[in-house]
Amino acid sequence: MLIEAADIEDAQVILDLQKLAYRSEAAITSDYTIPPLVQSLEEIEQDFREQVVLKAAIDGRRIIGSVRGYIKEGTCYIGRLIVHPDFQNQGIGTQLMRAIEGHFAEADRYELFTGQQSERNIYLYQKLGYRILRSERLSKRVMLVYLEKRRDAS
Repeated sequence: MLIEAADIEDAQVILDLQKLAYRSEAAITSDYTIPPLVQSLEEIEQDFREQVVLKAAIDGRRIIGSVRGYIKEGTCYIGRLIVHPDFQNQGIGTQLMRAIEGHFAEADRYELFTGQQSERNIYLYQKLGYRILRSERLSKRVMLVYLEKRRDAS
């Protein structure tokens, strides 16, 4: 497996993978209107212009995972960590997280969010040194949990 920067030409494949990967997240809350599932191609292309998008690929070209992030005022904001359902629980998410953190090694802190009911995600992030910071309601059914990791705690 190779983790490298994705090109805008990868946007459609990553968007399709994102929608596949986030179905299980939506199923937890029965809310299929969460932003990753309704994001358009134009919106993800904008993400490519404004953020660093990494991809995990096997066999030289098959994209099986992705993560994106950007830095602002010393904080690296990480989002949309996805791994193809057939490849989950194999350490790929951990490798993608380490890669995006490494890309933004100058950050003082890292911040991300996930659904409050996404116990597997919260477990992964806490295993990687993230601590729960706050909660925020996204919709009637979805509560987001924000987590952070300080560089000095890595």
